[in-house]
Amino acid sequence: MRLVGLTGGIASGKSTVSNLFKANGIPVVDADLVARDVLKKGTGGWKKVIGAFGEDILLPSGEVDRPKLGQIVFSDPAKRQLLNRLLASYISSGIFHDVLKLWLKGYEVIVLDIPLLFEAKMDRWTKPIIVVWVNQETQLQRLKARDKIPEEEAKNKINAQMPLDLKHDKAGIMIDNNGSLDDLNVQFQKVLLVVTRPLSWREFLLSRKGVSSILAIVGSVVLANRLMSAL
Repeated sequence: MRLVGLTGGIASGKSTVSNLFKANGIPVVDADLVARDVLKKGTGGWKKVIGAFGEDILLPSGEVDRPKLGQIVFSDPAKRQLLNRLLASYISSGIFHDVLKLWLKGYEVIVLDIPLLFEAKMDRWTKPIIVVWVNQETQLQRLKARDKIPEEEAKNKINAQMPLDLKHDKAGIMIDNNGSLDDLNVQFQKVLLVVTRPLSWREFLLSRKGVSSILAIVGSVVLANRLMSAL
């Protein structure tokens, strides 16, 4: 099994690349969706967050007001780190659960779409690692236009994440998304060839097919030994 790391920054176009993988039949585990699930009303993550931030962040329905919580943590590094610590184990477990379900279905290549891939140290489980990169000015302008927010708020959100240039240095593959959607598609097709290349022996042995092959070989050896003993 090959776990491909996909990361980037806010408004870098990572979600667009994630959707391109899905469109090409590659399953994606989205950490943002997992985070939404672990913060649903009544969950362990929900209880911890309410205990730390108070009921003022709740909607009338009892669900967390995510935009309000976002404003709190993006403007305060200490509270942002606290939120990450509270939810880290729940998100990691959710990602593992989703990967396991896809493994059981026989998928051999799975993309992990994780904004905090390096910060959460989950890069150790993924290879190759792809970063969707844009320059700072492009990122700022796209975020302001997308979220319809003032420049200061946009900068706070960008500065709350690891700089894209640093992620670029850590990743093995970089997709430059400063250009048009057509430019992005051209780069993606090249990346897709790398991601879907034949599995190494190690990757094959970690796949469901590989595990099944090992069990079949072990079973054959055990059966042969029993037959020999009976002679």
